[in-house]
Amino acid sequence: MAKEKSEKQSQSNDLKKRKPNRNKPNKKGILNKKQSQKNSSTKKPQNKKQNSNRKPKKPDVNVRIAFLGGLNEVGKNMTLYECQNDMILVDCGLAFPEPDMLGVDLVIPDFTYVEQNVDKIKGIFITHGHEDHIGGLAYLLQRVNIPVYGTKLTIGLIEGKLQEHKILDKVSLNVIQPKDKVQLGCFEVEAIHVNHSIPDALALAINSPAGLIIQTGDFKIDTTPIDGEVIDLARIAKLGEKGVLCLLSDSTNAQRPGYTASERTVGESFARLFQKADGKRLIVATFASNIHRVQQIIDVAKSVGRKVALSGRSLENVVETASRLGYLNVPEGILVSIDSVSRYPHDKLVIITTGSQGEPMSALYRMAFSEHRRVEIGTGDYVIISATPIPGNEKTVGKVVDELLKRGAEVVYERMYEVHVSGHACQEELRLMLSLAKPKFFIPVHGEQKHLRSHAQVAESMGMAPGNIYIADNGKQVELSKRKMAVVEDVPAGKIFVDGYGVGDVGSAVIRERKRLAEDGLMIISAVIDKETGMLVSGPDIISRGFVYVRDSEQLIAEAKLVAQIVIDECVHEGFVEWSRIRNRMRDDISRLLYDRTKRSPMVLPVISSI
Repeated sequence: MAKEKSEKQSQSNDLKKRKPNRNKPNKKGILNKKQSQKNSSTKKPQNKKQNSNRKPKKPDVNVRIAFLGGLNEVGKNMTLYECQNDMILVDCGLAFPEPDMLGVDLVIPDFTYVEQNVDKIKGIFITHGHEDHIGGLAYLLQRVNIPVYGTKLTIGLIEGKLQEHKILDKVSLNVIQPKDKVQLGCFEVEAIHVNHSIPDALALAINSPAGLIIQTGDFKIDTTPIDGEVIDLARIAKLGEKGVLCLLSDSTNAQRPGYTASERTVGESFARLFQKADGKRLIVATFASNIHRVQQIIDVAKSVGRKVALSGRSLENVVETASRLGYLNVPEGILVSIDSVSRYPHDKLVIITTGSQGEPMSALYRMAFSEHRRVEIGTGDYVIISATPIPGNEKTVGKVVDELLKRGAEVVYERMYEVHVSGHACQEELRLMLSLAKPKFFIPVHGEQKHLRSHAQVAESMGMAPGNIYIADNGKQVELSKRKMAVVEDVPAGKIFVDGYGVGDVGSAVIRERKRLAEDGLMIISAVIDKETGMLVSGPDIISRGFVYVRDSEQLIAEAKLVAQIVIDECVHEGFVEWSRIRNRMRDDISRLLYDRTKRSPMVLPVISSI
């Protein structure tokens, strides 16, 4: 029995030796499911002291987006990103003045917040070369020196502006291409090709420790672009699969259903209209920066045997830059000087001109009102306005069209034919962008309130929670993390007026005065008083500008003079000769008289001199 027991024990030991250890990992170092469960069930619980030694979870990293321009307005686009004490800027555009901004040439963003944080800003990325994205850059770079990044055409157009401001040699300009990645501080910025009404347009994928943000810039989805470069939707989709924290997307056409037509359809319309204008001189007005449009006009002109002349300094500059950089193919000998157009028969000439928005100083405006030095409009002209009026410009464009028609020209404008397509995405394209990017949060940008709200509704219609959508405004700052989006403290943002060489010296107070002068005119009352006696030596004399014609209002002018003399006499009689007090009282009393007699309130300006 003892021997039998000993043999069984020996066999049992042998089996134990041969039995595999199922707790060992496989060759790949991965435990199978049963092993994992077994190990976890036999693991001893840690005591409280061990639990207390565990490292706490790291807090989420935040990225902030400050909107310095481009929201609730058309133009002046500028956005600032901040993460871990590093900052980058996207775009620096301008806006054109509204009708009530009398005498103002341009409107640019307020750079106060940028100047306050210039030591943190690593660079500025420009999405494309339109004025509403590059027009304010020269004014910014006069104040702060930061590197600029953009595609070859965009940088080429920027160089011309910096040359005009005499700061080209002081600025670092860096050319990037689609698919390039630039590391600035904690930000890695990737350039993504998109279609727009100017070549070399970009969307930006901005990667930071807080997450990935895509800012589309101005874009549309054109499957047959003139340059053959289709928007890189595949890259946007790939980024969407990886995870996009937030999407900032162009809202300009968010109210329009469907898709934006291809630029190529405009060329087909030009071909038909050029044939229809047989025997007439062709004048085509378009945006100076729409290089694809200019290329199509040149191509069709060549096919029908016409020369091409350019009218407008901005157009000439853009064509020169685009041709030099290879974005515009101009056949040898097809361009002629605008000064030589009188030498060519009408049926052998096409004039490309600026002024599609009816701007008062533009070439088309001067042609319509017989102020152009070289071009006189008549019955032998066929005018094509290849643009749609920007909101607010409808009346000025209509005024130009009326003048052209009065002079006998045949005019094609607005939607009479397909002579213009937008460079911005309509609703179905916006939906496609949202579906590919799959953002957690969404901020519509670039547009007025109606455009931003329509874009937000598009996002909601695709199932995005309203709480994950934010309609921002200039001066607002949003803080994003993987878990939440929050609005934080406002930043300085506003409008800076450019008037001639003056930048910011014309403010709202000056604009109010100009408006008052324009509406009610000016009356100046001048008088000379003896400094010692306070007695009136000369005057009062009155000059009226924009209020009443002096010779037709002699009684009113005489009453105003009498009031001025009474004020001076009373002040002398009361024993004081303080010029400021006399001026204030004279202004108040004469203003009251003029309103009583005319129900108008001109600006009254007393000028008191002493001898």
